[in-house]
Amino acid sequence: MGNRLFVGNLSFQISDSDLQQAFQPYGAVKEVKLMTDRETGRSRGFAFVEMTSAADAQRAIEALHGASLDGRPLRVSEAEERRPSFSGPPSGGGGGGGYGRKPSRGGDRY
Repeated sequence: MGNRLFVGNLSFQISDSDLQQAFQPYGAVKEVKLMTDRETGRSRGFAFVEMTSAADAQRAIEALHGASLDGRPLRVSEAEERRPSFSGPPSGGGGGGGYGRKPSRGGDRY
């Protein structure tokens, strides 16, 4: 088990410090990263919490999964590794058209 946890179903009013306080009773919290919308700055309703040990992370999952925080039941689980957003090697640039050029004068041919 890893030390990084996914925390979902968060209230949009929750803060990093609120999450820090909720997880501290179960072990030392290394980092809290609340995910926010780039344009509005508003919470996206989920976060990642990194504990200092796998044992602390397991305790936090057991204690907080389904527990209510700010009136909402939390979803707490081990965070999965981020998958690449593409499914293969990057594609090359497109080639030129296939139409040839127009004749410049009436008698010229390609």
